[in-house]
Amino acid sequence: MTDSVNNIVDNILKKLNTSSFFQSSGKIKEIKGVSIEAIGLNVSIGEIVEIIHPNKVNNMFAEVISVGEQSFTLMPFGDIHGLNLECKIISSQKTIQIPISLNMRGRVLDALGNPIDGKSLPENVEFISKNLVPINPLHRVPITQKLNTGVKALDLFTPIGIGQRIGIFAGSGVGKSTLLGMLCKYATADVIIVALVGERGREVTDFISNVLGEQGLKRSIIYVATAEQPAVFRRFIAYTATTVADWYRAKGFNVLLVMDSITRFAYAQREIGLAASEPTGLRGYPASVFSQLPPLVERGGALLGQGSITSIYTILVEGDDYNEPISDHMRSILDGHIILDRTLADKGHFPAINVLKSISRLSSILHTNEQKKLIAQLKKYLALHNEYSDMIQLGAYQSGQNKLLDCIIQYKPEVDETLIQLENERIKPDSVWIRIQNIITKIDSLGE
Repeated sequence: MTDSVNNIVDNILKKLNTSSFFQSSGKIKEIKGVSIEAIGLNVSIGEIVEIIHPNKVNNMFAEVISVGEQSFTLMPFGDIHGLNLECKIISSQKTIQIPISLNMRGRVLDALGNPIDGKSLPENVEFISKNLVPINPLHRVPITQKLNTGVKALDLFTPIGIGQRIGIFAGSGVGKSTLLGMLCKYATADVIIVALVGERGREVTDFISNVLGEQGLKRSIIYVATAEQPAVFRRFIAYTATTVADWYRAKGFNVLLVMDSITRFAYAQREIGLAASEPTGLRGYPASVFSQLPPLVERGGALLGQGSITSIYTILVEGDDYNEPISDHMRSILDGHIILDRTLADKGHFPAINVLKSISRLSSILHTNEQKKLIAQLKKYLALHNEYSDMIQLGAYQSGQNKLLDCIIQYKPEVDETLIQLENERIKPDSVWIRIQNIITKIDSLGE
């Protein structure tokens, strides 16, 4: 971990050109928890400062997260062990610059854009700052073109448009990472930006090697901030990935931005907000968490004269409570939501998408009239089966009581088989529509 932090520091030194650091310095007033309160400098929010140890044994960088009349608060980029009140604070009057190039696909980088895959940055790299300036809504292009995801349940029930923002809501261990891997491998996009926020180190390697695979990695740029890294990295990675996606869109690319998970971004911002002494609200979340989510999500979309960003965010639902604060807030600012059901996962139904609870707000635009009729009819039949599911499982329902329900029960396994999809199985959408139409025709003819 120490070597990793030192490498990050070395790279930041190069980016910030520390020879231009101001010679004036401040000092540490107090070290509390994971934050540092300092005095003696005129700094700005988001500015990077260097903490210099008297013995030069634990020098590190930190980000300014709050500014007061007589002091300011820092979040360090490394372990604060060994720091003391004799450390000096040197100002840079600069913010982080993110390296970007057209030759970044197939690479794995950290939250600051430093390679962690053992390779150097490509030539002709340019450095850009995160830019979340609001987009003029009149510059947005209406979403009319469907993104072929290669996942049957999504293409049928929850179609995603090119430029749409949608969330995957799931508890832990329900298969969201596997679903994301399928999307990265099969979705039609020029470049895929993946941000792994606060993931376990083992899961990062597994996602890249087994879930994403060589095919998916070739057209992807992976940004990683693991769970043990400081909160500033786990927050900043969301801006890094979004800024890079924005840069590619400006070049005319159709970008798929995948962030796993936005909930851990919220956790990092909560940690930073609490360190900055923000008042807390519902479930301990400060107001800054909810104020930073919309500007991040709103970067998605298709713009006039540019390409598009199709954004997919995973939301880790606490205790399978889909009304917890982050889930509730994200549903209100996204263009749809995909619900992964633990009950389906327990039955071995993958991807475990609850098609009745999942919604795409653009399905009426992306589906043809015939497709909308088919899906509406199939949802009606699935809803009827769901209404009587408890009676069916308990054996309380007797065949012959409802002719239509009898037909639905007969063909329900065939519907489930149609929606189940292996991780490495890519399906042509037309063949699935034909199969769904055949099932509905059988139910309609026998249930009359």
